[in-house]
Amino acid sequence: MGDRAVVNVGPEPLSFDEVTMVARHGAEVRLTDDAVAAMAAARIRVDELAESPTPAYGVSTGFGALATRHIDPSLRAQLQRSLVRSHAAGSGPEVEREVVRALMLLRLHTLATGHTGVRPKTAKVLQDLLNASITPVVHEYGSLGCSGDLAPLSHVALTIMGEGVVRDAAGDLRDAAEALKQAGIEPVELAAKEGLALINGTDGMLGMLILAMDDLGRLFRTADVSAAMSVEALLGTDRVFAADLQALRPHPGQAASAANLRALLKDSGIMESHRDGTCTRVQDAYSLRCAPQVAGAARDTLAHAAVVAERELASAVDNPVVLADGRVESNGNFHGAPVGYVLDFLAIAVADVASISERRTDRMLDVARSHGLPAFLADDPGVDSGHMIAQYTQAAIVSELKRLAAPASVDSIPSSAMQEDHVSMGWSAARKLRRAVDGLTRVLAVEILTAARALDLRAPHRPAPATGAVVAALRQTVAGPGPDRFLAPEIEAVTRLVASNAVVAAAESVTGPLE
Repeated sequence: MGDRAVVNVGPEPLSFDEVTMVARHGAEVRLTDDAVAAMAAARIRVDELAESPTPAYGVSTGFGALATRHIDPSLRAQLQRSLVRSHAAGSGPEVEREVVRALMLLRLHTLATGHTGVRPKTAKVLQDLLNASITPVVHEYGSLGCSGDLAPLSHVALTIMGEGVVRDAAGDLRDAAEALKQAGIEPVELAAKEGLALINGTDGMLGMLILAMDDLGRLFRTADVSAAMSVEALLGTDRVFAADLQALRPHPGQAASAANLRALLKDSGIMESHRDGTCTRVQDAYSLRCAPQVAGAARDTLAHAAVVAERELASAVDNPVVLADGRVESNGNFHGAPVGYVLDFLAIAVADVASISERRTDRMLDVARSHGLPAFLADDPGVDSGHMIAQYTQAAIVSELKRLAAPASVDSIPSSAMQEDHVSMGWSAARKLRRAVDGLTRVLAVEILTAARALDLRAPHRPAPATGAVVAALRQTVAGPGPDRFLAPEIEAVTRLVASNAVVAAAESVTGPLE
């Protein structure tokens, strides 16, 4: 296995970290002996059903609305090929490599539970594809989230058969058969039930949920950093973040966010400068005062999503399933409603965190509300426009995030001749959440870029050590106040700092780990 990290895949649940290690960081996977034994035992029961004259759904019948047809044994290998080929009907742009790898790993885990009836040799091909960094081409459109992510998973199953198109380890587009041969991977001819077992799961939407959770854990801490910088730049007060005030409304996310704000604003010279009794403001605007209430509610939403994701990771989603007592039973566990709901819920939280960030940015640019800062933070207002249009960019993204917050999970469209008459649209909810996460990253970057400029303009008063460390980190790649210059590269540079967690890391170099 070399120096790459290895994730063992057995019947027990995977962790969030294990999923991201494989999906994002190229960790290898290894099916455990327990997994191989569980799959082998379940396969015996599937083979018995395949030989029985009594029709068994998914083993000796057609699928979906065609489940009433009993398939002759001589046609069952063709049945599996036909299922996968016909269901690999995706369209549109390619889905990101990390999403496909997450989907593949999560399907492998369900196979490893022994509840699907897949042969160990078939599961090992999926393992080997991951380890060879061969990524099937999966498309944006095709999944209704019930029966699971059928089309996306079918493109993966097609690769296991040695058909279709893949990206190799170098990212080059290759014929699947050619790529497998070069990697020394022997494709399989799918046996009874295997085609259905490879495609009937919620793995795509769950994988995207776990990846989004990984991103949002960082972004919600970043939102506390950006809020602290803006509160300080706007001569706000940190008194409202006091622990005793926050305890009057004991939401855990709110408490964590407020604790972060207190740590970030500790020993601020700028704040101390307007505590001399001359400040006549009674209260700060909501976008400052209510920062922990909004960011905290987003955190609590993320915590709820994590509970759902943990349950999904402990699940074996297939239809039919092989039970411990040997029964093979149909079920509805492939319906993506639990995952779809939280994906939509997170998109709402993302939109609101971005919205309050944009409002803080706008306040720093408006002379009527910025308490002494130059118009648009421009070097020579009128000649220079400063960050005027950076806020336009934020506003455009926030507007889109509000549209992306409209739930996909309420928009069921019947399919399969009304056999599948209620679907989850969980895949669509996941796809729009990924776009929303990218949007939030950019919105926070603009606030941080603007707040850093505002803090510089408060000189000679010095920011808090933590927020000052963030400004210093930015100044390694982005210059301070001055005449107008090409702004887009600066926004992109700070966006990269946000996405890489460098902004939070700079603050934590002073505060220690933020909550």
